[in-house]
This record gives sequence, structure tokens and C-alpha cells, in this order.
Amino acid sequence: MVLLLLLDHLPYSGIHFREADTGLTYFGAARADVLYTIRNHAVKVYESIENVDPPIQGSVLTIGNFDGVHRGHQQLLAQAGLFAANTGGPVVVMTFDPHPVSIVRPDFTPKRLMPLNEKLLRLREAGADVVVVARSEPKLFSLTAAQFVQDVIQARFHPTHIVEGPTFGFGKGREGTPELLKTLAGEFGCEVHILEAVHLQVDEGDTMLVSSSLIRQLLGDGKVRRAGLCLGRAYGLFGSVVEGMQRGTDLGFPTVNLAVEDQLIPKDGVYAGIAKVVGRELAAAISIGSAPTFGDVPRQIEAHLLDFDGDLYGEQIRLDFLRFLREQQKFTGVEALKAQLCIDIQAVRDAHDNS
Repeated sequence: MVLLLLLDHLPYSGIHFREADTGLTYFGAARADVLYTIRNHAVKVYESIENVDPPIQGSVLTIGNFDGVHRGHQQLLAQAGLFAANTGGPVVVMTFDPHPVSIVRPDFTPKRLMPLNEKLLRLREAGADVVVVARSEPKLFSLTAAQFVQDVIQARFHPTHIVEGPTFGFGKGREGTPELLKTLAGEFGCEVHILEAVHLQVDEGDTMLVSSSLIRQLLGDGKVRRAGLCLGRAYGLFGSVVEGMQRGTDLGFPTVNLAVEDQLIPKDGVYAGIAKVVGRELAAAISIGSAPTFGDVPRQIEAHLLDFDGDLYGEQIRLDFLRFLREQQKFTGVEALKAQLCIDIQAVRDAHDNS
């Protein structure tokens, strides 16, 4: 059985497939494959390498973690799509979950830029026909470069073309280089194409090499506009609305509090953004931090949704970050804080109108 559903309706964490009409819920370990439809285009998702049986014939393949599905990743998929248009084969993405670093160097595991379901959506939008979510496990990462090409690439995908970036590495200890990939894949008639990295000029004389690591650094510095330029869209946090301390309501600026799982949270501060919840898009003043005016409290993510009045507890929400407004600061009193919140809200309206 193949399950058809809209990816936009899925929860934000983990591989969790739901068909509302039947009440059936499928988790990754229980399914061989799932077929999503996104804007009338289908993408087939395999939940492990082993599930790719029988092998995919004549694929145009790209392999990587694809965290963020940024402009560099989008270029790989665009080029893969051009080759697929000529060969008639599917564009296949092999990605990993969790991040490979969590297995090989767990103390250095980076926070995700997006949940897995969001990654699947963005990969399809970028042109993937098939996504294989490889389980990150020692057995896979212990394969030599030659074994990886033979036992994974050739055995499961039979590619006619492979498209990768200049820093691509594969096999145990990332011993495989792009040049070695060309040699090994060429033995079974596959062409390997190594694309140049994507650079963006964000300001005069300031050029950035787009990468997931750079985007994490930019978000850690609060530079959400630049991060959005690298992503090709605003950076979004995903989670559920939980109960907060009600201080915003007491001040006359009610907020929603967001519970985020394993995702990178931008630098503490106040941001202009957009909230996407219950089918609506609302301008949002987003605050990340520990509310210094009220003393030491745990770090929290909260957003005042402009021109909205309602109960959103338990709802799934996405907060997109448009612009950094200011640092967190301790005010002399409630009235000073309220005056600043009015200024922040006007800045959010301006940013939203110009987005």
C-alpha cells in the first residue's frame, strides 16, 4: 500500500505520517515507503537504505545531509533535474537522520536547521522525486569509500549521473574525495559532476560561501536576514504552543510560547517575524531570552501575534525570522518596557509590510 497525503499537514518532528481520513498513523520503522503529494507533485520517501528494494534504476543521484536545504543544495538539485530531464530517470536524494556527526563525533553534533519533515518538503520543492532517509549508524559509516560506492550507490540506485559539491566526502573517515568518486563510479558507467560552491554578495565587498555551518553561525549572531538570504527563504522555528508565565497578557501584549525540540535557536534578542499557525500568517514580534526585567527565568521563545486574539495552546506553529530588532535589555520598570514594546510592534509592522 502507498499512502498519499499532503506534507504541509504533517507534524514537525520525526518521521510521522498521518492519514486523517482513516485515522491511521505510520512511524518510520513500520513503513517501507510513503508517497507524498506536494502541489500536485509526488515524492517517494524511503525510510532506510534497506527499503530501496528493488533498486532504483537510472537515477540522477545526490548525497548529503541537506540541513536547511539552502541555495547550495538547491543548485545541486536544479542541475540534477536538468540531467534527469534528458535521461528520463528520477532525481534521487540520499540524506541522513540524525546528523552523521552525532554518530562519529557526538560531542560536536550541530543543532538542526530544520526538522526532518520540513527537510522533505523543501527537498521536493527543490526538485527531488525520491528521498532516501539513511539511518545514521556505525555500520554505514564504517564502509570504505569503495564499499560505499559498490554496496550503496551502485547496488541501490544504479545512477547514470551523480551531482555533488566540491567538499563532498564519503566512506569511512570521509576518505573518499570527488576525484575518487569519479573513478569508482566511472567503472559502472556513471558520470560524476562536481559543482562549484555558491557564493552570495550580501553587501558591497562582502561575499559569503553558502553552507549549513555558515547559516548556523549567522543565526548564532542574530543575523537572520543574512541567514535567510543563504537559505533562499526566512529561517523558521517549528514547535507547539505551550503555556507561559502570562506576563505578556498582564502587560497588554499577550504572547504565544513556543516549545522547540532539536533545532537551532537564534541569538537572544527581539525580532520581526511571521507566525504561521492554524492556516494563517500573522506578523509577529518574537522574543528569545530570559526576560531580564523580571529577573532570572529560563530561556524562552515567545511571540506577540499582531491583530490576533485567540487560544492557540497545543497548536503547531512556525515562526519565521525576518529581521533582528534589538538586544534583550533590563528596563527600569513596567512602563518603560511597555513603551519599548510599542516601538517594537511598529517596527514589526514595517518589516512585515516590506517583506
